[in-house]
Amino acid sequence: MTIPITFETDDPFDFDAEALLRQVITAVLDSEDCPYECEIDVLLTDNGSIREINREERGIDAPTDVLSFPLVAFASPASFDRLEEDPTLFHPETGELMLGDMVISVDKVLSQAKEYGHSIRRELAFLAAHSSFHLLGYDHETEEERLVMEEKQETVLKELGITRE
Repeated sequence: MTIPITFETDDPFDFDAEALLRQVITAVLDSEDCPYECEIDVLLTDNGSIREINREERGIDAPTDVLSFPLVAFASPASFDRLEEDPTLFHPETGELMLGDMVISVDKVLSQAKEYGHSIRRELAFLAAHSSFHLLGYDHETEEERLVMEEKQETVLKELGITRE
């Protein structure tokens, strides 16, 4: 598993954020029985940078907490059937499935943890789980999709012992 993590901001966390991100992403992939070693690039940035990315990529001129840029168009969420038919989905040197990119606003992690009354660690873990499920093809456009995604996120975080504190 390759999970490069880049900080564009100073690391404000009093815990090992990189280890937490890797733990959560791995747990999500395991929960979905991913049969491949994967690559996910993670960028931790500030509100200004994520706002710019959000504007350029989605046409929304506002900061957001997390952006997910999947490289795999799953037929249905976490359906790994037939992916091997498209060799461009796999890194030519490592053979890992390239799932996509995750961008997280550190500013939003800090403010939302305070707003929602839980730890900064929990907020970062939640956003990583949320984005990981998006990279696996899950969405929350409908109420049914939202409920499925929320349940999956909470299950993974609970299994990791990361609860609202």
